[in-house]
Amino acid sequence: MDFYGFYTGKIFDAYKFLGAHIEGEGVVFRTFAPSAARISLMGEFNDWQEQEMHKVHDGNFWECRVEHAKAGMMYKYRIYDRTGRCLDHCDPYGFGMELRPNNASIIRDMTYQFSDEKWMAVRSDYKDKSLNIYEVHFGSFRKPSEESDAWYTYEEMADVLIPYLKEMGYNYLEIMPLNEYPCDESWGYQSTGFFSPTSRYGTAEQLKYFVDQCHQNGIGVIMDFVPVHFAVDDYALANYDGTALFEYPHSAVGVSEWGSCNFMHSRGEVRSFLQSVANYWIEEFHMDGLRMDAISRAIYWQGAPERGVNQNAVEFLRYMNQGLKEMHPSILLAAEDSTSFPAVTKPVNEGGLGFDYKWDMGWMNDTLNYCRTDAKYRSNEYHKLTFSMMYYYDDRFLLPLSHDEVVHGKATILQKMSGEYEEKFPQARAFYMYMYAHPGKKLNFMGNEIGQLREWDEKREQDWDILQYPVHDAFHRFMKDLCYLYLKHSALSELDYDKAGFQWIDCHQEEKCIYAFERISSKERIVAVFNFSDKEQKNYCFKVENAKKLERILSSNQEIYGGKDSKKEVILEVQNGLFEVSLPAYSAEYYLVK
Repeated sequence: MDFYGFYTGKIFDAYKFLGAHIEGEGVVFRTFAPSAARISLMGEFNDWQEQEMHKVHDGNFWECRVEHAKAGMMYKYRIYDRTGRCLDHCDPYGFGMELRPNNASIIRDMTYQFSDEKWMAVRSDYKDKSLNIYEVHFGSFRKPSEESDAWYTYEEMADVLIPYLKEMGYNYLEIMPLNEYPCDESWGYQSTGFFSPTSRYGTAEQLKYFVDQCHQNGIGVIMDFVPVHFAVDDYALANYDGTALFEYPHSAVGVSEWGSCNFMHSRGEVRSFLQSVANYWIEEFHMDGLRMDAISRAIYWQGAPERGVNQNAVEFLRYMNQGLKEMHPSILLAAEDSTSFPAVTKPVNEGGLGFDYKWDMGWMNDTLNYCRTDAKYRSNEYHKLTFSMMYYYDDRFLLPLSHDEVVHGKATILQKMSGEYEEKFPQARAFYMYMYAHPGKKLNFMGNEIGQLREWDEKREQDWDILQYPVHDAFHRFMKDLCYLYLKHSALSELDYDKAGFQWIDCHQEEKCIYAFERISSKERIVAVFNFSDKEQKNYCFKVENAKKLERILSSNQEIYGGKDSKKEVILEVQNGLFEVSLPAYSAEYYLVK
């Protein structure tokens, strides 16, 4: 390991030196604990008896070799601070851990032969392609039984999840954090084992198999990564060597709003740790990208702009993102960031943070608030659906409808639609057609596509049984057809981040709640028209430059989706320079320009 690089926060491969590594007939254990007075290694290989570790290199690292230790065996470090107090810790660089509430690290053999060469050779960042992401909580997509602690393994999920993604037209999977964590309710965002695939679903080898199978089926995999904070459990990173090694020593900036410990990004050792975590998942597991959580809390102190920019954390993000993209040019780096901090998705050499995408939380909030509004008041809120295009080209945005929008009393996406039960479905269909026609890549959380009515609960599988009801089954079919149409038509994605790819046709029908715009690519043009009012809008006329015919390719009101339109084919002919259409209440239509 480059020790100078480790201390100055420049390396991305600390995990290749630190942790437990199989070497010949034994295992070498190494940990970084500069303030520890003494460290003992305990494990299954020595009947959990203390075995002294020794200081190596500059005295800040501790090492021990154990003959006949093997993959699958558990171990811990007993760390004595300078007062003589000791605590047992898991390995911060450990490649596996026990299932909670137990917390020993596990030796893992990290060798695996991937068979995804074709995927890796053509993998891209999808900026000019359709990127349709399905966000999943691994343990509650489906369950093998009703028990809360029953989960499919990583291997089993390859057979459960991949066919569904292919059936529904999702080409990327985003998985909520798979690092080890103690509390199911944290969903992985309160980590205790940043290098340890959670044992809930199996081993590192099994996870590699899952990713490999995704790639062989043409599906990319993004993992959630939390570079801002970590769990307070004393067996993990908190006060690891008896001092605040990874975190701030002062609670004013050291404790996050979630009660967790904030990483101290000014320390080079912390930067090297986090950079190595990010690279580990990409290099060792062939992850195709990272969605980075709570980036606003790294940009600003405690996420509050009034407290000022955390320059050290911002510099860390820039260096890490630039390094990851240099090593892995085709990966995706997405920021969950709701602030107006500039240039989040600009390259670092142009003064940006170096992310590929930024979650458009403004679009999400404005659009959902508009749909919550009773139809008779929507005229007053009309420009909630036009405002996003006022700032859209400031960054490269991704449109998210994530897990955060379907929990904690917020209601599911379908429930958010105004009105009675029957009115929610046509509104949701029109809403999703607006989402998929709007510039920006797409992300949907599992269950959105079946019109789930119950908020997500990590202890239960999604309510797949509702597909026995015709209205939900029809909605499910609609979402499938919409996804495949999005993948097929380049006009909906090729020029997402080029102003030439979008043009308003009509955004001043405040009283009628009608919107119309055009999406454009090098090969085709698509016109999207929407009626978000509760009344049919008859004989609506609009102009499309240089168009003689419009061929309808999708209507949210078709009978097969639960609507009332039985027509299979609709062609609009230009008359006196205008096209005329009647729009049912709560409806949307896509037309291909001829």
